[in-house]
Amino acid sequence: MALLIVNNIEVVYSNVILVLRGISMSIVENSMVALLGANGAGKSTLFKAIAGLLRPERGEITRGNIDFNNERIDHLGVDVIVKRGIVEVLEGRRIYKYLTTEENIRLGGYIFSNSAKIRKDLDKVYGYFPRLRDLRNRISGYLSGGEQQMCVIGRALMAHPKLMLLDEPSLGLAPGLVYEILRVLHSINVEEKTTIVMSEQNASAALSVCEYSYVMENGRVVLDGPTQKLKENEDIKEFYLGLSEVGKKKSYRDVKHYKRRKRWL
Repeated sequence: MALLIVNNIEVVYSNVILVLRGISMSIVENSMVALLGANGAGKSTLFKAIAGLLRPERGEITRGNIDFNNERIDHLGVDVIVKRGIVEVLEGRRIYKYLTTEENIRLGGYIFSNSAKIRKDLDKVYGYFPRLRDLRNRISGYLSGGEQQMCVIGRALMAHPKLMLLDEPSLGLAPGLVYEILRVLHSINVEEKTTIVMSEQNASAALSVCEYSYVMENGRVVLDGPTQKLKENEDIKEFYLGLSEVGKKKSYRDVKHYKRRKRWL
């Protein structure tokens, strides 16, 4: 069953700049989905449209609609959307750097007033990220990049999301830490039944855990399908995975243009 349906939306900033040009997608409940694309493709704008975060940046949906759990949400405020079950983990590890690690995580449970429930949820977060328990009293501005990423994911988990949107979760992290975080996200997907959509430039990492993928280019979805099928697509191999048709590694400098073939799949 589709949990989220994005139907032909357009997004304009400052009444002038058209960023999304008729985006449509359908996200199945309890799935893990990758959203691939270069900088400027519109991935972050799409997430903000879903999460209700366009207005503070003078953006608006001018066409189409977004349905979540069989209800239209594109006219709702971010606070209502969070309570409906959508939480976005923004790019860049947005923490409150003068608060402790645990204070940051607790903020994710602000919609709940039951202290026993919050304590139980904290224990669950620490179960997924044991390192954070040891760092719970440390000022979060002194955490490493990977620890901060764990912190913001933990904070999102406190809100009991049905849908978690992660914008570039691997950005700036060492490869080993990237796969540790992806492993935890996969566990959250399976154990908490949380639907996860992640936007990534690190296609190899995203495709390793996601079963379905969308590719964005210039504000449009140009390709989508089961991940295994996309992995076999020559354009995906060449442009996103850096592999030539014979399987040899290529540098990004060698892949100067993304030439879409006449038949994608």
